[in-house]
Amino acid sequence: MGEKKKLVLVGNGMAGMRTVEHVLKLAPDAYEITVFGAEPHPNYNRIMLSSVLAGGSDMKEIVINDLDWYADNGIRLYTGDAVVKIDTMKKKVVSESGVEAGYDALIVATGSNPFMLPLPGANKEGVIGFRDIKDCHLMMEASKKYKKAAVIGGGLLGLEAARGLLHLGMDVSVIHIHSYLMERQLDEPAAKMLQRELEAQGMKFLMAKQTAAIRGGRRADGLEFADGSSLDADLIVMAVGIKPNVELANSAGLQVNRGIVVNDFLETSVPGVYAVGECAEHRGIAYGLVAPLYEQGSVLAKRLAGVETGGYTGSVTSTKLKVSGVDVFSAGYFMDAPGTRSMRIQDDLEGTYKKIVLQDDKLVGAVLFGDTSDGASLFAKIKSGESVAGKEKELLLGFPAGGGAAASPAARLAAMADDEIICGCNGVSKGTIVNAVKDGCGTVGEIKACTKASGSCGGCKPLVEGLLELYGDGTAGEPVKEGICGCTSLGRDEIVESIRAMSLKSVKEVMNVLEWREPEGCSKCRPALNYYLGMLWPAEYMDEKESRFANERYHANIQKDGTYSVVPRIYGGVTSPADLKRIAAVAEKYDVPMVKFTGGQRIDLLGVKKEDLPKIWAELDMPSGHAYGKALRTVKTCVGSTFCRFGTQDSIGMGIALEKAFERLNTPGKVKLAVSGCPRNCAEATIKDLGVVAIDGGWELYVGGNGGVKVRAADLLCTVKTEEEVMEWTAAYLQFYREQANWNERTAQWVERVGLETIKAVLENAEERQALAARIEETLSRTTDPWKEIINSEELRKNFEPLPSAEQVVG
Repeated sequence: MGEKKKLVLVGNGMAGMRTVEHVLKLAPDAYEITVFGAEPHPNYNRIMLSSVLAGGSDMKEIVINDLDWYADNGIRLYTGDAVVKIDTMKKKVVSESGVEAGYDALIVATGSNPFMLPLPGANKEGVIGFRDIKDCHLMMEASKKYKKAAVIGGGLLGLEAARGLLHLGMDVSVIHIHSYLMERQLDEPAAKMLQRELEAQGMKFLMAKQTAAIRGGRRADGLEFADGSSLDADLIVMAVGIKPNVELANSAGLQVNRGIVVNDFLETSVPGVYAVGECAEHRGIAYGLVAPLYEQGSVLAKRLAGVETGGYTGSVTSTKLKVSGVDVFSAGYFMDAPGTRSMRIQDDLEGTYKKIVLQDDKLVGAVLFGDTSDGASLFAKIKSGESVAGKEKELLLGFPAGGGAAASPAARLAAMADDEIICGCNGVSKGTIVNAVKDGCGTVGEIKACTKASGSCGGCKPLVEGLLELYGDGTAGEPVKEGICGCTSLGRDEIVESIRAMSLKSVKEVMNVLEWREPEGCSKCRPALNYYLGMLWPAEYMDEKESRFANERYHANIQKDGTYSVVPRIYGGVTSPADLKRIAAVAEKYDVPMVKFTGGQRIDLLGVKKEDLPKIWAELDMPSGHAYGKALRTVKTCVGSTFCRFGTQDSIGMGIALEKAFERLNTPGKVKLAVSGCPRNCAEATIKDLGVVAIDGGWELYVGGNGGVKVRAADLLCTVKTEEEVMEWTAAYLQFYREQANWNERTAQWVERVGLETIKAVLENAEERQALAARIEETLSRTTDPWKEIINSEELRKNFEPLPSAEQVVG
């Protein structure tokens, strides 16, 4: 085989990376691939940002391709390093940090930017767009300090942002220049029904309002409107549209109108340079929805792989609103216009509305509210352009017009043609899903892994479940069971029991014996299996470092600029002048940019270079604080009776004893403890995974607390008299959690799932409690600080050889 060609992708988003995925499938050995992303993240699902904001997902859950995937596929990835120059003569790109990469083929997939209204005051603090994960985090942070939010824009994105802010506890007003919502996706009756539903959820609306200015000092504090009225607001989100990000292409001399002009094969005006996604303009249209962008990516991938393909001819689009409790769907040309005729049915009692638009006996558009189950079949007919003459009432009613009962969901699915699209986000047809089921996919997770159906917004999951029940082997009518990931249909309990019963002792052995669909596993199941094996066989199992996340392998938290954060263990928040001097000396020697006190009473060295990690740990000569691990993180303490006039017990001593007892303990999720010296609770013990509160003559133990995005007050587990009892109950509780919780499940979710009474019933049995405590003691007796291994092992130290500072290569 000849030398690989060089393929460079500018933009690590959904459209560009979908193209790369297709290229890898069609021609896995054709290209040496380099990807530049402006954001400090791997490729993630931008469609799910509203779910992140609303608390339904976190960053890990919306990542499409994790960092290990890039490494496994030999892709060189630069995150947080935007390309600033394309030299089409020398066929190379130059990044912000100065990295240069030559190319034979270049894909420009720079996406779009939020359109920010040029209003007076638009540059004030507290005014943001809604386009990426950083915007989500800004809104989450703002919701902790401020209470009144204004969202400018009553379209798809604006309503999703507003619903997320409502979930965060803010008072939310939506300002829209039109007289009804989502005018690009809905007709007026459906929009009015939508507004009533959202008002019932707590959202406020100012319709037909034109914003004239943003008022305030350094930070915005409200809006002023063209009619002279005003609105108080501490946070202002602009969601009025997007514009293709074409600055880079323009400076490189590519032809640009609204977007980067491309032909039917996504080629720009410069040979060897392609554009795909929201930045591209095809036949005068720049698309902002994901399905057309994936269609473009499929055509471009075939072109790059040398596979014969017809050109991209444009897309008919459909839209769903991703707001909890609201079902909205629209597709095609749904507004009344000359030459069209429309039919509609509305049920205000049930809260449903359906409209279809016909032209020349063809279905050209549809709007659904309240019940969107017919969306996929209607969209398929719109795209096919088939005649629906004589079937109009059947399409509108969902069952034959001559009478009879409405078809069941299963009957509707069975009647669908194989080429009808089920997953619009990923362009997956009914036939593709049915074939996957017949080929052995037995869960929604496995279907997602094989076909990507339900892998984006999740709106098609009920249809995927229905097809699985309809065409699966004996599963019709039964609940659809998903495994711990798409590699297996087995759940946590089945896996753990199989490991125990069959004495399986390695990740590979588990996957082989339990017949994993994907023989190498994935980033979800490998860390889980590694944990379960270590939990079950503490004396025999050798921890598999390659099955841990990168942070745990390097024993430091990677930051957005590619540097690392080092946190030494500081027991109970108590340190000494000697340790402080040692930390200061290391920070000076290695030019650590920032030294910060954390919320858990520790010291964080931020901005450490990867190659300096082993030397820094060796010179600190302090245990790791495991700020990166699914392990005991901190034990926060107040000064207690040692100094405080209100303290009833020695909280410092208790905290240090707990931290020294349970440091290095691997757990399903991260664990934080705290000890307060009196009921004033200065150490915030009642929002920790386990909190200890001193009372007169004893201690109260609280469990299942969480101080994160979803705050949960801990439950009182027990009251004990002695420090020895505190240690025994804590050991038993932590071991019971270790043995029963799902991988990546925090104690707050675990306690809610299994119930406090179940946990109490086990731990109140002295024999059970002591047996659990003995098992955790056995595990702890075999753990050492992993940094000792790295410092003393030349082979492990090779993992930390220096890299160019702007480059993040995973592996």
